[in-house]
Amino acid sequence: MEAGALLRALRLFKSRAKVSGSFTARCSSSFSSAKIPPGKEMGRRAYDGLLLDAANTLLQLIRPVEETYATIGKKYGMTTSPAEIKQGFKRAFAAPWPENLRYQDDGRPFWKLIVSEATGCSDNTYFEEVYEHYASGEAWHLPAGAYDTILILKRSGVKLAVVSNFDTRLRKILKDLNVLDLFDAVIISSEVGHEKPDIKIFRAALDQISVEAIKTVHVGDDEKADKGGATAAGIDCWQWGVDVKSFADIQNRILTAP
Repeated sequence: MEAGALLRALRLFKSRAKVSGSFTARCSSSFSSAKIPPGKEMGRRAYDGLLLDAANTLLQLIRPVEETYATIGKKYGMTTSPAEIKQGFKRAFAAPWPENLRYQDDGRPFWKLIVSEATGCSDNTYFEEVYEHYASGEAWHLPAGAYDTILILKRSGVKLAVVSNFDTRLRKILKDLNVLDLFDAVIISSEVGHEKPDIKIFRAALDQISVEAIKTVHVGDDEKADKGGATAAGIDCWQWGVDVKSFADIQNRILTAP
């Protein structure tokens, strides 16, 4: 082959290799990051159902409550410090609520009291801005690996449900975070009329996913509401941050080797 022809052939080869490599990179990035390890989805399931608490388990705040309350409050002339708000929030949240349910419908009466007690600010416009902030997925994030674990468990045949003491904003939050459609059921206390640790809310979840209590595990962060309630309903419970500390832990304890 002549030198000129050889040079043209080499250039053509490099050009094709470059295009091929670029195409491969774009294609690989288009697939879901939740790739199931070979054979993992066919492994033995220790449980057929998984119930997940929402706030502080599946859903984590991007910023601490006291920082968000204080930042928004500055626009309304509020001078309460984040440290004062934190203490006020804990005190208000722990106080007894006169109604049977804290969260009824959209939960506004309860949260209006909490925000007012925590900040010392009863401005309704301020409250509405705080309330709407937490109705958006922008205020929340999923723990590391949560989306992948949920997808893997779903593909492996595990029935999934959220069981939460929450108000009607929860569905929008889950939708914003692209996980709403991955769950077989979303059980919200304000909708079913029962709050954890009442066993009725857990039974409602079992009914909707059609899995027996003995074949189901619940994961939540509250020892009384989650662990106490689930145990009373005959459901195993792993306390978030104690028994399991990541969604990888949850996956590995539910799916075992073939």
